[in-house]
Amino acid sequence: MEKVYLLSTGHLEKNLWFRNDEDFVAGMNHVAIQAVQNPKVRVLSFVLMSNHVHFVLIGAYEDVYDFVSCFKHRYSVYLSYRNGSRKPLYRNNVDVRLVSNEDKGIERAIAYVQMNPVAANICLHPGAYSWGSGNCFFLSQKPAGQRLGDLSERQRNHLMHSRKNFVPKDWMVGTEGFILPQSYVAVKDVEFRFKSAKRMNYFLNSSSKARKRLEAGANLPAFRDQIILAAIPDLCRSLYQKENFARLSFEEQSELARQIRFRFSADANQLARVCGISYADVALLLNEP
Repeated sequence: MEKVYLLSTGHLEKNLWFRNDEDFVAGMNHVAIQAVQNPKVRVLSFVLMSNHVHFVLIGAYEDVYDFVSCFKHRYSVYLSYRNGSRKPLYRNNVDVRLVSNEDKGIERAIAYVQMNPVAANICLHPGAYSWGSGNCFFLSQKPAGQRLGDLSERQRNHLMHSRKNFVPKDWMVGTEGFILPQSYVAVKDVEFRFKSAKRMNYFLNSSSKARKRLEAGANLPAFRDQIILAAIPDLCRSLYQKENFARLSFEEQSELARQIRFRFSADANQLARVCGISYADVALLLNEP
């Protein structure tokens, strides 16, 4: 029976799904591929975060679970090819929760997903976050892009990381190099449910993710994981003449962790992700309980 589900992968503690914009672009295109390959599933909302992903999907349980599992497998193959790591997401489990249609449960689930980057202090509104469906709804004008069919076969193969061009050629490719979510997200269904941009903003601003951000007292966007990750090798070379974080002594790692926290306003969870160590190890480096 067709129902609405919220699907979330576990948060990777020591690693990242997406280490740079190229990874995010690949992830966005893999979502588009799954939308084609799983026609029984409709995508209401999704977001790709540095170390986890969320989806709100409509379909039978087996189909929505297969959607995220296949996406995870496809992207894991990409990571293996790109980084040489074996089964990087093998132990990354998927949590599936049935969303109640009562008490505005579907609206709240969509708002929860959309507000992830805001709660992470990356942006002030989900519409400013490229890696998901945050900029799909109640738009006054269509986003810039070109039809997939207007690209050469070579460009399409490179874009989709595949020679199988089964994605509809009328789908739009945005300026950042990925298929725009408006091509496959059930935009009209979501807009019909929320009824207006004002009402959608009410749910966004009253979501649990919005409360988390307010409770943290965050006013300005922080640095994304990818920005800090790109800066770490330069800091290692300039401060210690070493190539990466793993080559530093304990004392050097401790000082670098403090430098990162000071320079980028990073908390312990973010430090763990970008340094590839556990939260407990970060607390030890910072000499915190």
